[in-house]
Amino acid sequence: MLPHDLLLAELEDRLALWASPKTGRLPSERELAQRLAVTRPELRKALGILETQGRIRRQVGSGTFLTPTGETAPEIADRTVLRTSPRVAMEARFTIEPQLAWLAAQNATPQQIAELRRLCTEMQAAESWEGYAELDWRFHNLIGKATENVLLDEIQQLLNLVRRRVVWGDLDTSSPRPPPGYHSFKEHEAIVAGIEAHSPDAAEAAMRRHLDATRQRLLTGATAGAAEAEGRPAMEETSVPG
Repeated sequence: MLPHDLLLAELEDRLALWASPKTGRLPSERELAQRLAVTRPELRKALGILETQGRIRRQVGSGTFLTPTGETAPEIADRTVLRTSPRVAMEARFTIEPQLAWLAAQNATPQQIAELRRLCTEMQAAESWEGYAELDWRFHNLIGKATENVLLDEIQQLLNLVRRRVVWGDLDTSSPRPPPGYHSFKEHEAIVAGIEAHSPDAAEAAMRRHLDATRQRLLTGATAGAAEAEGRPAMEETSVPG
């Protein structure tokens, strides 16, 4: 039996998958209860909460239907962040972003490449981490747009929103601004160089190196935090945003 909050989260996650693409109708209560391995009273309680929230509507004699939410990307990100760890965010980035760079190297326009170059320059001149974060967010979103694939562009915007909220909180921004020689500067430039050369393999490899550097700094930060919690001397903190 699932705890109530886990049942509710599980049901929310699967509503869109289980609803009819044409009508939005959900499977019967009996079938839903079997799929979730819960009792029907437990299921009805969870469905009642979702109905109160406006996520579903029940019609006597017709069934239960998914309500179109019209959620914006930030709203979806807000909901997703609650169930996403830094590790999960980085796994998603490794799965998606190298392929985005590969496609951008094939399809990016001269104007998009020039804008990526400009963003690299501005990131190196950023006077604060907040300013850098905004430019970095725009940089990675533009790579998604440069793929000329509207679905991948939308996926990247959601991923970028979530990783900005999830990963940044676990990275060291104790200095007032990114230091000279900050690792992402050269890594970003290498990504743009691959895109500008219309070399998909070079752009993909540069993106993987960039993500790997960010992941390693996340791991360093986690190790330092564990050492501090246990009262052990921590290794020098090198965890910085990417």
